[in-house]
Amino acid sequence: MGGFPVERPRRLRRTPALRRLVAETRLHPAGLVLPLFVREDLAEAAPIASLPGVVQHSRASLRDAAREAVDLGLGGVMLFGVPSRRDAVGSGATDADGILNAGISDIRDEVGDDIVVMADLCLDEFTDHGHCGVLTATGEVDNDATLERYAEMGVALARAGVDVVGTSGMMDGQVAVVRAALDDAGAQHVAVLAYAAKYASAFYGPFREAVDSQLTGDRKSYQQDSANRRESMREVRLDIEEGADIVMVKPASHYLDVLRQTADSVDVPVAAYQVSGEYAMVEAAAANGWIDRDRAVLESITSMHRAGADIVLTYWATEVARWIAEGRA
Repeated sequence: MGGFPVERPRRLRRTPALRRLVAETRLHPAGLVLPLFVREDLAEAAPIASLPGVVQHSRASLRDAAREAVDLGLGGVMLFGVPSRRDAVGSGATDADGILNAGISDIRDEVGDDIVVMADLCLDEFTDHGHCGVLTATGEVDNDATLERYAEMGVALARAGVDVVGTSGMMDGQVAVVRAALDDAGAQHVAVLAYAAKYASAFYGPFREAVDSQLTGDRKSYQQDSANRRESMREVRLDIEEGADIVMVKPASHYLDVLRQTADSVDVPVAAYQVSGEYAMVEAAAANGWIDRDRAVLESITSMHRAGADIVLTYWATEVARWIAEGRA
């Protein structure tokens, strides 16, 4: 009978079983990394108001969180330290007994090699001014002086037992300097996850509460301008040339074009960070009854994998892993 369509794509959307069969993008716990915050001198986990369901961990509760991540089959954890004392050069970042290095050791003691232990290699949590590096006398971030501190921090993280360091400060040359420092220290096995395309974003607000950031002003002089995409490809290329094992785009949701272009142009794994503001927006909208929370969570993470991310850092990692185990995702 004429006039009816020959091709009917809807046939493969008719039932849940059919949709599952032909899904082009599939979520798996091994592709998810859970960011964790550990705070010094904390007796028990403390909630973070702007990140409902996320906490600052004590060293004891951090061990429990790491064990849960292993049991759920997550790909890794990314650790951030929240010290009780800060100074101009972020001394706590390189203190073997500092909270970040102690937290790495705690996780390693708890779960051994059963999960990939990552740690943020940046000074912002440890400086009394909140910037990602050492400042000049006039208050500018000194790129090359900061690189010296990054080299020291990378070695400290390696000695604590980290598998992967996340170079997140967006200093020029940071990957090369950290890679050389690790190699010189006999830590050739430690991988570098380069925050290659990290934008100066409005969506980092809740994170700053999570790490008790001391920042005033902004980081626009070293993080990327949200108007630029070609610049990201330059940053990605440089980081790979300097020895990055994995490259990352951050934030994720509003930079899927950058994520796709990155995935199409490199031959190393690509990560995306679903940052605190992205998480908080969904939680706030769901709390007001404006969206279906669980569907929004799954849709957002799926979109990042669809755009080319092999790895997604997300605060929903454990919850999504449970849904996958239950057949809900």
